[in-house]
Amino acid sequence: MQKTSFWKAGHTPTLLAAFFYFDLSFMVWVILGPLGVQISKDLGLTAAQKGLVVATPLLAGALLRIVMGVLVDHLKPKKAGAIGQTIVMLGMLWAWLGKLQSYESLLFLGVILGVAGAAFAVALPLASRWYPPEHQGTALGIAGAGNSGTAFAALFAPSLGLAFGWQNVFGMCLIPLSVAFVVYMTFAKDAPAAPPPKSLPEYLHVLRDKDAWWFMFFYSVTFGGFSGLASSLTIYFNSQYGLSPVTAGYFTAACVFAGSMVRPMGGRISDRIGGIRTLSVMYALAATFLFIASVGLASSTAAVIVFVLAMLALGTGNGAVFQLVPQRFRKEIGVMTGLVGMAGGIGGFYLASSLGYSKQLTGSYQIGLTIFASLALVALFGLSIVKARWRTTWGSSAMTTARI
Repeated sequence: MQKTSFWKAGHTPTLLAAFFYFDLSFMVWVILGPLGVQISKDLGLTAAQKGLVVATPLLAGALLRIVMGVLVDHLKPKKAGAIGQTIVMLGMLWAWLGKLQSYESLLFLGVILGVAGAAFAVALPLASRWYPPEHQGTALGIAGAGNSGTAFAALFAPSLGLAFGWQNVFGMCLIPLSVAFVVYMTFAKDAPAAPPPKSLPEYLHVLRDKDAWWFMFFYSVTFGGFSGLASSLTIYFNSQYGLSPVTAGYFTAACVFAGSMVRPMGGRISDRIGGIRTLSVMYALAATFLFIASVGLASSTAAVIVFVLAMLALGTGNGAVFQLVPQRFRKEIGVMTGLVGMAGGIGGFYLASSLGYSKQLTGSYQIGLTIFASLALVALFGLSIVKARWRTTWGSSAMTTARI
């Protein structure tokens, strides 16, 4: 397809508003990671506690994506997103004005930040419902590129924290969040052809389909790897190589920008050659680079190069998964976005927390990275099991115009 045909196929203002909302939501979702070095220094956190602090928003966001997926189907995406943004801004106001002086208060803040991570379950259906099957990969890739917000957190939060105090960073975040809210309310529109809301048994019925579980597992590896690393790499570079919080943040931002910017490309490539083929290559590459990273490279420069390559593979894989999901679950895209997104968040929680525990128990991050690299190989094997069935049933040319 020509690029112009894509821009005429849907509703561009909604697509861009969904991206902007998603982008800034993800910025605050992982904000504890880039600030983790400064916070842990002030509060005296252990390596395991640091891992759990940065992992808690990932788990909360994962679970809340189910709630947000239900709200999307019952209230429509725009209203659900407005509710979520309001909760996040109130939470950031509390964090700014409150007294975050304990490990427990940080965990509570992490739960609130999980609402920002649940933006995934709003932004993708909001964009997806405007576009036909042959453009799903591209549309969801653009909306999903809001992952780049995690890079902004890594890029700016450490230096702002050093200059103004890390707690004041939460107040500063209210400025861009307010702008995003105004843009969202002004330009985003619900698609006219939205599916009717479902009852609770119908939501549970989706989980009876084994393809739903496959997609959840596949995304737990691609997005789990991306979000887990985005939350943890600032602490990793500081601990492993002695980099300052600001320099560690810059290195993390480079890795996260790589992973987030290729998500649209992953969707676009999948539209052209098929999501299964794209995802297979990306799992193999991600496993390779994560295994290399696990050995503990001698220099921070070599490490950042390897992590950038791993994030490129994971980010492209994120786009590929969501080229496939709308083809299989077009009518259930709201609840499936929530379920698959939940699995991705759980994967991120596992990686971020396991890295902290691996460091505390063994003095190294090797075990945490090795296990996750192995999961990428398991996902590659799983994809080889289902691909023939997918291409001859719901992914056949008789059933869809999209490449599977």
